[in-house]
Amino acid sequence: MPIIAPSLLSANFLNLEADCKMLNESEADWYHLDVMDGRFVPNISFGPMLVSFFRKATTKVCDVHLMIEEPGKFAEQFKNAGADVLSVHIEACPHLHRNIQQIKSMGMKAGVAVNPHTPVETLQDVLADIDLVCMMSVNPGFGGQKFIHHTLKKIKTLRQMIDEKGLKVLIEIDGGVTLENAGTIVAAGADVLVAGNTVFSAQDPKATIAQLKKL
Repeated sequence: MPIIAPSLLSANFLNLEADCKMLNESEADWYHLDVMDGRFVPNISFGPMLVSFFRKATTKVCDVHLMIEEPGKFAEQFKNAGADVLSVHIEACPHLHRNIQQIKSMGMKAGVAVNPHTPVETLQDVLADIDLVCMMSVNPGFGGQKFIHHTLKKIKTLRQMIDEKGLKVLIEIDGGVTLENAGTIVAAGADVLVAGNTVFSAQDPKATIAQLKKL
């Protein structure tokens, strides 16, 4: 069964307590928290303070996805805020191995995110050092976008790379995941499904999470 990580970016920010309660009572495994700086991506979301509130609201894994420039400057703040998994973008990290070492040294699981145009082969030399690949299946910065179909080929390639090395790196798919395409995404080799609009715009979010979990 896939790990289901609803993206709180699509939650009702006027009533976050209710949405957190719903997630805690649901079959969701992780909270996916998208941090945007208005520089790396053309949008601004939230920072460590809000992550700390989510941390207090749940015992589930807090999966923090940094869509920001110079993520190394902020890693400690997100650790202190309660991040369990911290993902940085390969495109924002000229010294990626150093960023990974920093995250791991703080006791967090290290993830590397890749944009739709970035070949997964660029991860070859760090794959053994990380816990998760956050594969963007939309262009980062905004929720509600359609899944980029070419991502399926990238998932299969990455799955083969991981399996050939005998690694336990999770493949997380972020963007455009729906009840209609989730089965195909999991069949291609994905382990973690990030679902924002699909969950939070559903009439019955808990039932939608349960459906995704059964794939």
